[in-house]
Amino acid sequence: MSFNAINTASAGLKATQAAIGVVSQNIANVGTVGYTKRTLDSVSTGVGNSGVSVGTIGRALDAASLKQLRMETSGAAYTGSLSAVRTQLDQLYGTPGTATALDGVVNDFALSLQSLASDPTSAPARSTVVTKAANLASTIGTIAQGVQDLRSATESQLGSDTAKASEYLASIAKLNMQVTGTTDEGARVSLLDQRDQAITGLSAFLDVQTVDQRDGTVSVITTSGMTLVDRGAAAILSFDGRGTLSPDSEYTDNPATRGVGTITATTPGGSRIDLIATKAIRSGSLAAGVELRDAVLPQAQRQLDELAAGLSRSLSDRSAAGTAVTSGTSTGFDIDLGGLSAGNAVTVSVRDAAGTQRNLVLMPYTSDQPPSIDPADTNDPTATILPIKLTGTATGLRDAIQTALGSSFSVTSQPSAGTGGLRILTNPTGGAPTLLGVSASVTQPQTTADFQSGQLQIPLFVDGDGKGTLYTGSFDGGSQLTGFAQRISVNQAVVGTTANLVNTSSKTLASDASRPQYLYQALTGASRTFAAASGIGGVDAPYTASVQDFAQRIIDAQGAGAASAQNLDEGQGIALATAQSRVASVSGVSIDEEMSKLVQLQTAYSANARVLTAARDLLDTLLRI
Repeated sequence: MSFNAINTASAGLKATQAAIGVVSQNIANVGTVGYTKRTLDSVSTGVGNSGVSVGTIGRALDAASLKQLRMETSGAAYTGSLSAVRTQLDQLYGTPGTATALDGVVNDFALSLQSLASDPTSAPARSTVVTKAANLASTIGTIAQGVQDLRSATESQLGSDTAKASEYLASIAKLNMQVTGTTDEGARVSLLDQRDQAITGLSAFLDVQTVDQRDGTVSVITTSGMTLVDRGAAAILSFDGRGTLSPDSEYTDNPATRGVGTITATTPGGSRIDLIATKAIRSGSLAAGVELRDAVLPQAQRQLDELAAGLSRSLSDRSAAGTAVTSGTSTGFDIDLGGLSAGNAVTVSVRDAAGTQRNLVLMPYTSDQPPSIDPADTNDPTATILPIKLTGTATGLRDAIQTALGSSFSVTSQPSAGTGGLRILTNPTGGAPTLLGVSASVTQPQTTADFQSGQLQIPLFVDGDGKGTLYTGSFDGGSQLTGFAQRISVNQAVVGTTANLVNTSSKTLASDASRPQYLYQALTGASRTFAAASGIGGVDAPYTASVQDFAQRIIDAQGAGAASAQNLDEGQGIALATAQSRVASVSGVSIDEEMSKLVQLQTAYSANARVLTAARDLLDTLLRI
């Protein structure tokens, strides 16, 4: 019996000593990032379970909590990136209501026009208008350049984040092989800790989940289902960044026309997958970067382009609206399109026999070939675009419109409607669509030096492309709208002769306030339609307002976007903290708990030692008999 007692006590000493070692390791690693509390399993041995042996070293881990932590980590990285950049974007516009903010600069320009209308003879008032106009153009350009700087910074960050994510993937694959290759239990659990920490780190860049394999390795896949790590093989992520981005730099599926970088995954087999084109990344900092670069910031640029275009054309364009007419069984509209320039879209609203209402957009051009126009670049993204060639004659315009609209429409000259008068009719009783309206915004000055045509419109703002081009919204050679916020400038012909702000002809009296009053009304009262792509009017909805109101709505939209992003990030931060706390409650080391275990193990160690001492004394007594 003494030999059984010796064996049992000896085994107990070994098991207790091993357990003390595990507890000591836990205590030593209190607060160590990525360390998971160790546990030791004991196994009963011998006849009647009279002995004990050391089993395996395990980790206190809740798989569900760990999965939640990784999901919240991805979400927090996503919302954090969005919030940081949207806050910077909002700051570009200034504090609403201040003199240097976008709305304040627009209001200053409007007030200068109002002052000039009150005293057209005042040379200082005319100079003030030019100064305020230049300040407004400069402010819009500075904000727009800030937007592109943010895009370029986001492009650079995407490259950095992609490289870090790829390093994590390689590390996880390497740790997979080390886990399967080690027989030391202590080393194995340490490797598992390192692997879990790497996967959690990876989740900050993109949304991932793991699948445990029988050999102890894990496969890492995105939530969209793409495998990034399979045992010891990992995909390599790369990013072909473009450096400094411009307003026309955009993402396309075609590498030849793509103006920004994309994230490519190269599988161990050599296949290359565009993760942006396949929408494989749905969360994390990479998803946020793509959204900011390709959606949020381009929309901010579009808003500023629309503001610059609206500012220019509100002062230089005549609003043309059709007058309803009836001719027999045909109905339609008379409209004056005199002076129509490339880019001066003519919107024809129709309702077909099925009752569906839609817009036909006649887009004038002067280039040799019809330009390629994306409907999203127009006011109505759902419209049908019909290019019409401008020949410089009223007859040519009439024939071009007739050809574009087709035989269901009748287009004839109508001199009584104006110098460019046209009558557009359909016969609904014959199955043709019903005309609901015809409208256009027609640029009146034909050149940047056209000031004394007798009309109130003036080319105060021009396209500062180095040529002083009149802004008309042309698509010849590409969209004139894209990047116009950076190029808008004050017409130097006005800077040199401020009397052009008043004189509509050589006979205009110096006290005539007609033009200043028109300019003020055009800026603050007249409604213009701004494209749905600006996002101000809602999803796929154009926004109609004055230029002054549109500027205010831009600031409101950016402020609301930044506030929403901040609130979302705060909420996500709470969710992440909760997930971290839940994991820590299971996997974290509690010093009080471990010290209590240590006391219990010391007591057990002493008890086993006493058994050995008693057995030894018994043997000694027996041997002396």
